Amino acid sequence: MNKAIIKCPHCGKSNRVPAAADGRPRCGSCHKELPWVVEASDEDFSAIAEQPGVPVLVDFWAVWCGPCRMVSPVLDQLAHERAGHIKLVKVDVDHSPQLSARFAIQAVPTLMVIVDGKIVARQAGAAPAPVLRSWLEEALSK
Repeated sequence: MNKAIIKCPHCGKSNRVPAAADGRPRCGSCHKELPWVVEASDEDFSAIAEQPGVPVLVDFWAVWCGPCRMVSPVLDQLAHERAGHIKLVKVDVDHSPQLSARFAIQAVPTLMVIVDGKIVARQAGAAPAPVLRSWLEEALSK
């Protein structure tokens, strides 16, 4: 299973965080919750994003997509703000055609919120930070 290197926003220590795990990642040094930002593909999406646990914000994106590049920092910021409460999973649609077909991705970016394996919200297209923040808050309150 792949791992991401996450720098602790509290103490600055780098931590290896598995893409799929029970619980919530914590810093090995200061023990505070870490933002959980990982990548997934056709092969490992189910294990990474559809298991019970923390809610998952899925970002279907593409390298060539300008709006995706505008939304990405906002999603990273949301993951940092909600460290320990959400997992941000990024899926490159060009490298994951089966997932793109399964979820009928017709535009990028497309965002989904998955809670305990069920899609509770979905949005296509880029939106400003305040709109994405309120969309996520509403989705997580369901």
